[in-house]
Amino acid sequence: MASERIGELLVRENLISTEQLREAQKDQRSTGKRLAYSLTRLGILQESELTDFLSKQYGVPSITLDDFEIDPEVIELVPREVASKHVLIPVQRANNSLIVAMADPSNIYAIDDVKFMTSLHIEPVVSTDAAIEAAIERYYAPAKEVASYQEVLGDIELDDIEFEDNDDDDFSALDSQNEAEQAPVVKLCNLILVNAISKGASDIHIEPYEKSYRVRYRIDGVLHHEMNPPLKLKNAITSRFKIMSNLDIAERRLPQDGRIKIKLSKGREMDFRVSCLPTLYGEKIVLRLLDKENLQLDMTKLGFETEPLGDFKEAIHRPYGMCLVTGPTGSGKTTTLYSALSELNDDEVNISTAEDPVEFNLGGINQVQMHEDIGLNFAAALRSFLRQDPDIIMVGEIRDFETAEIGVKAALTGHMVLSTLHTNDAPSTVNRLLNMGVEPFLVTAAVNLIVAQRLARRICKDCKVPDTSITPEALIEAGMKPAEAKKCTPMKGKGCKTCSDSGYKGRVALYEVMVLKDPLKDLILQGASTGELKAEAIRLGMNTLRRSGLNKIHDGMTTLEEVLRVTAAD
Repeated sequence: MASERIGELLVRENLISTEQLREAQKDQRSTGKRLAYSLTRLGILQESELTDFLSKQYGVPSITLDDFEIDPEVIELVPREVASKHVLIPVQRANNSLIVAMADPSNIYAIDDVKFMTSLHIEPVVSTDAAIEAAIERYYAPAKEVASYQEVLGDIELDDIEFEDNDDDDFSALDSQNEAEQAPVVKLCNLILVNAISKGASDIHIEPYEKSYRVRYRIDGVLHHEMNPPLKLKNAITSRFKIMSNLDIAERRLPQDGRIKIKLSKGREMDFRVSCLPTLYGEKIVLRLLDKENLQLDMTKLGFETEPLGDFKEAIHRPYGMCLVTGPTGSGKTTTLYSALSELNDDEVNISTAEDPVEFNLGGINQVQMHEDIGLNFAAALRSFLRQDPDIIMVGEIRDFETAEIGVKAALTGHMVLSTLHTNDAPSTVNRLLNMGVEPFLVTAAVNLIVAQRLARRICKDCKVPDTSITPEALIEAGMKPAEAKKCTPMKGKGCKTCSDSGYKGRVALYEVMVLKDPLKDLILQGASTGELKAEAIRLGMNTLRRSGLNKIHDGMTTLEEVLRVTAAD
């Protein structure tokens, strides 16, 4: 039974209201789970109410898993991967029958899977997603701990492995594939990926040099050295990652891009965006971790102060216009745009996005991957969107006049357009558009708001202590007002196991939100400089990136060192 059908029936039975259904559907889109999970997670329905309702609808008995003690021999009949995949758990065996608690007893594919695996007759009973997931955690043994790098490398007979140097004439794709599929090499590559996930890394850098081979993780925006695999494994590791991401292992002279998807415990999936770049001593591989579960779509938790957040929400909820997010690569622009789309995502609007690449799949949004090699670029996608009856359009990046021109025209003809640019701050974005060739009167008519952002490392909550080395004078020099500096108690992380002794855990965004009010529009039409626009925006109440950082210091979220690292003085 589809989630939409369950929701309609619950409303019809007066168990939930239409507003509660919409709230649960919105939560469902952000979590990627079933509607029933969202209904109990948000407290809209009690588990007992939901199981009674599902029991009637599916025509099968309901079960309260907390009341059962499941035999370990029964649990062994169905592997954890299958249980997590289909959200089910075996409960009891009676002769040739197996009672299986399921979140969706109408899923015949799941029933057939278990029937084929156990050779038993399956009798489904219904329970909630949350109860089944809790039972899976309770009864199945935790995943085996990952071996250490030393253990994996100990299995590799380095003396018995011969790899050719970077001589393309002697390169054999078949030999390289054989080497890449050796068990220890496979284990090592898997270990590199799993350790990156466990340490909360955002990127993995695998770099060959003349006499060394290096693996580094980017954690909270800063690269950390992880390990040095033996240089002789260079080609095998490269080939293994290429095989995993469906790339051509015989092509070593051109850059290539691919994707890896791996399944973890609890039904969790993780995507890696893979980029191979030929360098002087071999191919460098960079993997970007795309973890949908850690994607923060709640705007109030991103780092916005109250007033700028209000300005941003007001701008994106207008019926038409353009909202731009700017900043360097890795500054969190995509997350801010996705959070805006999540806020706007509703059954009543048509949302289309042009992305390069599509980083996360968002339910209810039409996402289009760019393919420059066949002519599908941002401008071409935008033109096509305008023939698709859109309400909201998101363009991954405005790179040229053609894309900017179509985006501006769309914003002026009744569409909300969200996009990004690479500029240093919000005021300089205006001149960037003008330099592309967009007329000043079009900029003032189309653009509602510009957001500039940076990411600063967040102080670890488990080892946060006052930083007595930071004087009020240092804060004043950074831009804080004297009265504020004297009252401020800067904090730091002294280092603990949680943050790997770095003092930082996670990141917080610093925002500069510039609303294009009439005085700013007048200055743009008069050809004002970036400095003049910035001074007027500050006079009108804009908090600069540095000011946002100083507020985060005052609130004990980050350190002066981090703010000085990611922001420039006003």
